Amino acid sequence: MHKTLVIHPHDQSTHFLKPIYENIPNKTIITGGLFVDEINKLIYNHDQIIMLGHGSPKGLFGVNFKRSYVIDEDQVDLLQDKECIFIWCHADQFVKQHGLKGFYSGMFVSEVGEALMYKLKGDKKLINESNNTFAFMLGSVINQPLPEIYKQVKKDYGWLAERNEIAKYNHERLALAE
Repeated sequence: MHKTLVIHPHDQSTHFLKPIYENIPNKTIITGGLFVDEINKLIYNHDQIIMLGHGSPKGLFGVNFKRSYVIDEDQVDLLQDKECIFIWCHADQFVKQHGLKGFYSGMFVSEVGEALMYKLKGDKKLINESNNTFAFMLGSVINQPLPEIYKQVKKDYGWLAERNEIAKYNHERLALAE
């Protein structure tokens, strides 16, 4: 049976991502407290790896983990043959740099400060609408094959992008590497 590992470091500002994995059967969720060898063993023993939270081009930040990054170059070899979803700011650069495959985001504006930094007109209401819609849309198709996930999220989240500048910005930065 297909086994999914969800790596979602505990961080109040990313709780909106939880609907992405709520409906996944046979999942293991890790939110913090593990050492790198424990994380690597879990990645090795799962088929699908979903990585969510804050990050940079170097990887997924290890908030509440025993290291600065919970996912970085140390996990690249383990991720090569996995079905991966990378949702963090600048995950696109991490995926491309390491030749990984999967569904991923580029810069993903999820907070007012980020909207201001990228000169977007987005208040808390628009950002919450974008965040919640994205998580719901991805969660509604998460058990599909990756190409279908990508196609559906681009289509379904795309309707919001037509009227929400934050969603438009994020929508343009979603991609699939096969």
